[in-house]
Amino acid sequence: MARRSSTRRDWDETDVRVRAHKSGSRPRTKDRPAHEDAVTGRVVTVDRGRYTAVLDEDTDAERLVVAVRAKELRRRPVVAGDLVGLVGDVTGAPDTLARLVRIEERSTVLRRSADDDDPVERVVVANADQLVVVVAAAEPEPRTGFVDRALVAAYDAGIDPLLCITKTDLRDPAGLVAHYTALDLPVLVSGPAAGAAPAGDGASLPLDRGLVEALRERLDGRVSVLLGHSGVGKSTLVNALTGADRATGGVNAVTGRGRHTSSSALALKVEDASPGSWIIDTPGIRSFGLAHVDPDRIVEAFDELGGAIAECPKGCRHTEDSPGCALDGWVARGRAGAAGAARLASLRRLLRAREGSGDAPEDKELGVG
Repeated sequence: MARRSSTRRDWDETDVRVRAHKSGSRPRTKDRPAHEDAVTGRVVTVDRGRYTAVLDEDTDAERLVVAVRAKELRRRPVVAGDLVGLVGDVTGAPDTLARLVRIEERSTVLRRSADDDDPVERVVVANADQLVVVVAAAEPEPRTGFVDRALVAAYDAGIDPLLCITKTDLRDPAGLVAHYTALDLPVLVSGPAAGAAPAGDGASLPLDRGLVEALRERLDGRVSVLLGHSGVGKSTLVNALTGADRATGGVNAVTGRGRHTSSSALALKVEDASPGSWIIDTPGIRSFGLAHVDPDRIVEAFDELGGAIAECPKGCRHTEDSPGCALDGWVARGRAGAAGAARLASLRRLLRAREGSGDAPEDKELGVG
């Protein structure tokens, strides 16, 4: 056998020289910068991927800064009321953009689902401590189903609710107020239209100064969310309390419904109030589902009925056909107050809605007015 040349050698894969690819030359890491230099701001509105936040609020340096969200936060919702960390250009000068790099821990989260059987949660606002539910005594007709949904959402989020009734010059609100007498629920009621405060344009609703000032006192030093159907005077209230010029609208004479006027949630400072007094005006959300709330939590939100849970059998669904449900006996014994039967019916409409039937669609809607 012929001998191999001494100039040749055995080759293997270790001899192959591989040129590093330009995109893979650095080791990958999941570590993100801490952004210790980030400044904290409060998000006041969100518009098509742009986040407007107020920095250094209640100081001489207070300013609005527009920011875009950092790539690592793209799967996390940022909503009005969020406290966020901002880096980059935070001067607030025209045509500048900061970068939103962190969402601070939220104290409260007001949530909804698109419907009662939709498992996807939507965050409405963050860090609010009061929910003001605005309804009209008439035009449009008050819907206790809507109020009850709002109360359930508030109690589930750990937010204090407040009921505000407008248009009492059109109808005595005593029946509506009586529906919630057994609850520890503050209620503010408008007075006669003769004492109306200026409301802005011709389509605005007259509001008496007494209601405006009573509500201003309740809002003082708090972050409050206003919810209400279209046409109840919510945006008019916001204008009177903040000096803003939110669009207002009337009620359709044929359908009895208001015209949606706001399109985005907006946090506004309350005029003539302590620092930290904010109103978050909500947009015309088309549906306010409670799929994220456990049925027992829904019952507990009906404070005058919640005590009956301890007497129900394990796994009770609390509906009319639930064997051994203690709610009926609780109401029959008068333990839920004079409006107990009506409140129980309202509760069971909510519970049935989770199973595919119950509240009318308009009871789930939130609007503006």
